[in-house]
Amino acid sequence: MATSNRIAEVAATVGEPARAAMLAALMDGCALTASELAEVAAITPQTASGHLARLTSVGLIMAEKQGRHRYHRLASAEVARMIESVMQIAGGITLTRTLPRVGPKDAALRQARTCYDHLAGALGVSIADALRASGAVEIEGDAAALTQAGREQMQALGILPHGRDPRGTRPVCRPCLDWSERRPHLAGALGAAICNHALDQAWVRRRTGTRALEITPAGRIGFRQAFGVENFGANSGVAAS
Repeated sequence: MATSNRIAEVAATVGEPARAAMLAALMDGCALTASELAEVAAITPQTASGHLARLTSVGLIMAEKQGRHRYHRLASAEVARMIESVMQIAGGITLTRTLPRVGPKDAALRQARTCYDHLAGALGVSIADALRASGAVEIEGDAAALTQAGREQMQALGILPHGRDPRGTRPVCRPCLDWSERRPHLAGALGAAICNHALDQAWVRRRTGTRALEITPAGRIGFRQAFGVENFGANSGVAAS
């Protein structure tokens, strides 16, 4: 139950200018590092660490470790709605700092690549977004689930995963924070099945010596028809063989 003290604590946390800038920067659903958020707020990394600790303790943001980095994002959709309402009342918050380009510099890697055994980059995130929008997949924080409608869709496409792997440790579906897009793509058995299907159907093909994938002309049609994906990234032209 919310008490007046709790309400005041949340309001005071949001009300500090640097923390407000950080929260506004996370409103697009991306996850950012402490140094990136420090740049947004025009403060030192040391000062940013204190602000991030405060935001985390109040429950406004959450952090997750991916490789060597620690990424921060809004804790829930409820937090995003609260920040959006404050921004509307305030007339909008304009950030005066521009974030550095994140993720790989290689355009091909940013567009489409493998992340272990599933699709990543703009392509992988676009598939996750499309499945989420259609109700095939539900994503909340660090958890994801394939709905009954999604299971039927995957069955019709011949992509239905078998559930857990033989060791019984692999989930059917889980979100994996994308290195370049900073939003989740799909991992787990479903993510692997989609990747295998795309390779089997020649929707994508591997590039020699790299994790980057080339989206073929057939793939542009296949991804659109199967998942409703229209966005293949800023540099979405099909590469020559």
